[in-house]
Amino acid sequence: MFELVFLGTAAAAPSAERGLPALLVARGPRRFLIDCGEGTQRQLLRAGLGLRGLEHVLLTHAHLDHVLGVAGLLATRDLYRAGEAADIIGSDETLAFVRRYLTETIGPEREGGYQLRSVSPGPVASFPGWRLAAFAVQHRGTESLGYTFCEQMRHPLLPERLDVLRVPEGPERAALARGRPIMLADGRRISSEMVQGPPVPGAKLAIVGDTEEVASLVGPVRGADALVIEATYLERDAALARTRGHLTAAAAGRLASDAGVGELLLTHISGRYKPEEIEAEAAQFFPTVRVVADFDRVAVAARSDRLNPPLNS
Repeated sequence: MFELVFLGTAAAAPSAERGLPALLVARGPRRFLIDCGEGTQRQLLRAGLGLRGLEHVLLTHAHLDHVLGVAGLLATRDLYRAGEAADIIGSDETLAFVRRYLTETIGPEREGGYQLRSVSPGPVASFPGWRLAAFAVQHRGTESLGYTFCEQMRHPLLPERLDVLRVPEGPERAALARGRPIMLADGRRISSEMVQGPPVPGAKLAIVGDTEEVASLVGPVRGADALVIEATYLERDAALARTRGHLTAAAAGRLASDAGVGELLLTHISGRYKPEEIEAEAAQFFPTVRVVADFDRVAVAARSDRLNPPLNS
């Protein structure tokens, strides 16, 4: 399961209710910040999350409303010695800009308490039980990236099979759960396959920053249990959305429907619209939709009605 905390949900400029783009994703002890708009460090504190353990920042693209808070966040982490050097991840273009920006404000890598890691569409990192990958996103000629968080498929043990085979509680069952064979005291060898049930899919979370089209996104986000994506405009302003390289709520809803996602979480919200207008427009195409607000918390778990997507999707 992945836990989400929305720290900034505004489009382009902050409002009294919404900060600039930032989203915290957690799985177990690992925490990832997706984008870091101006004021994100304060949002983290207001959310009661603090700065410790926040050692991964994934950037979708180099526009200022998505990256301007990085220097302040890193400077405060260094001031309070709140962990190891932060891993700042993004495309070549994004990190070229961020490198200049950070060098001029808080110093070069390591000295400034950070390290830059350029990634391309494909696998980004692997952790016990799950993987992180990136995919290309089209937005105003930038090298933008979206990200997927995918758990591995699990094979739970069947208690009735364990009981029939007289496998004792404790280390033996723990070893089988990890896929390792065991030898019982009476000499019988028990493999994990002998006591496993049907595979259970893991959760898939897909996150898109700013984007001007959805056709190329259907594959990468397909089957996600939750899709986080912008909805900056309504369909009545579709021409303006195209000019500025953003989506309408209707386009986001159509993408969610075409990709068969579980839940649609809309962010990057403009003050020109009421949230209920945005939600209603997207719901015409995809009913399980929600316009998120700053400090909303969402848990993303696997649906039982789908197969697990490939881990590098």
